[in-house]
Amino acid sequence: MPRSITSVAVFCGSNFGNTDAYADGARRLGRALVDAGITLVYGGTTKGLMGVLADSLIGAGGTAHGVITEQLRQRGHTHPGLHHTEIVASLRIRKQRMVELADAFIAMPGGIGTMEEMMEVWTMNQLAEIDKPLGLLNISDFYRPFLVFIDHIVACEFLPPEHRHSICVDADPAVLIDQLRHFVPTKVAKWL
Repeated sequence: MPRSITSVAVFCGSNFGNTDAYADGARRLGRALVDAGITLVYGGTTKGLMGVLADSLIGAGGTAHGVITEQLRQRGHTHPGLHHTEIVASLRIRKQRMVELADAFIAMPGGIGTMEEMMEVWTMNQLAEIDKPLGLLNISDFYRPFLVFIDHIVACEFLPPEHRHSICVDADPAVLIDQLRHFVPTKVAKWL
């Protein structure tokens, strides 16, 4: 039976990256979330892919919930068109709140913040602190080097092979959302 997913936290770059394909992918994800009836939870800013995603979703009639730090708000980074904005004291609280609000997670291309957020929720799922699937929106094969590294971790026996597939990966937002809805977590223990 498919999971009920009404909100997805999206982690993505506050820059645009070096190809228009990333912004195009953010727009496609925004529309796909609206088509699926899913609320966007994200970092609440207008910057980079984060702003493109929110603008696309809002323009298509979707609902966006931003969680932004006070420091970023003071810099004028808050998206003015969100349906709900929470202002929190720190990045740590921002991440915690996004985890609480979301039924699932999608990581788009981004920088170290995106990678850190994605790895934290993957680890929380692995340790059964949460049961909220994670997907990588693999625009322009952005995550290929990362997945090669994860394969290396498996080969070095720091990660069971079954855990390599405990995240969903696709370049098509609609396919990825469907994978999240049908995701079944691995029952294999983390420890080898």
